[in-house]
Amino acid sequence: MFISIFLEVIFPILALMALGVFLQRKYSFKLTPFSTLLTVCFMPASIFLNVYRVDIDLMVLSQILLYLLLFTVVMMIVGQLVSRMFRLNRGEAVVFKNSISLMNSGNYGLPVSQMIFSANPLGVTIQIFVLVFQNILTYSYGLYNLLSATKSLKAIIRSFLTMPIIHALILGILFQSFSIPLPSFIETPLEYLANGFIALALILLGAQLATIKFGVFHRVVTLSIIGRLLVGPTIALLIIFLLDLDGIVAQSLFIASSFPTSRNTATLALQYNVEPELHAQAVLYTTLFSCFTVTGVISLSMVLF
Repeated sequence: MFISIFLEVIFPILALMALGVFLQRKYSFKLTPFSTLLTVCFMPASIFLNVYRVDIDLMVLSQILLYLLLFTVVMMIVGQLVSRMFRLNRGEAVVFKNSISLMNSGNYGLPVSQMIFSANPLGVTIQIFVLVFQNILTYSYGLYNLLSATKSLKAIIRSFLTMPIIHALILGILFQSFSIPLPSFIETPLEYLANGFIALALILLGAQLATIKFGVFHRVVTLSIIGRLLVGPTIALLIIFLLDLDGIVAQSLFIASSFPTSRNTATLALQYNVEPELHAQAVLYTTLFSCFTVTGVISLSMVLF
């Protein structure tokens, strides 16, 4: 099962990421326009259609939100305790806490979920809620760690509310809740955009990773790998058992907990000059090692749920 999942899910992802690495090193693209295109066009289209086409029960939604709150709080506590235990300085502590709490639920997690749950839209929709929650966490908890609350709450809320994925999620919920029919001349171009999301997201992720330099393992990077890829899924599994979740909901949430550190952590760290190299290393190495751990988590989820 492990080999089968690796070949059918992880290897196609690696192939597209490797293509991104190759193209970036050969042509040295400016990545900002591609990143903008992904976040304002392709990803919103995918999110809207997935939410629009699935019927999610309020009870299931409440279970997802409760799980996300518990998982996030526990990971925050783990980050704080480990930082004190290893006596990390302020910059190192920021790297560790952000790296284990903030996951790449967008251009890594969403493509993985779309491959796994292609026959069950509920699994993809759950990942979308995880993605939105992670974006909230990034621009609140993540920025707080980086800036020690020097950015105003009003500015954080404004930047979050202007994100196209939020608009797409709200529209998807409204259209689905009120059974508003979508004309084919609108649904068809949205379908084209949604179909292109996986390829562009993974090629862009590979291109972004190509700009990060390999370095000697710092102890914080090692702790980040263990915390994000091993401790995270273990805690997720315990919470899933605690809440008595099962089926697609349990599978999707368990798999979502195994994704590597969010690329946004490195971007924000570079923007505000808070240990940007360590943040970048955490993103790079958790992404590389996740090829094996994510495969293991997917395999285990199929057995348990």
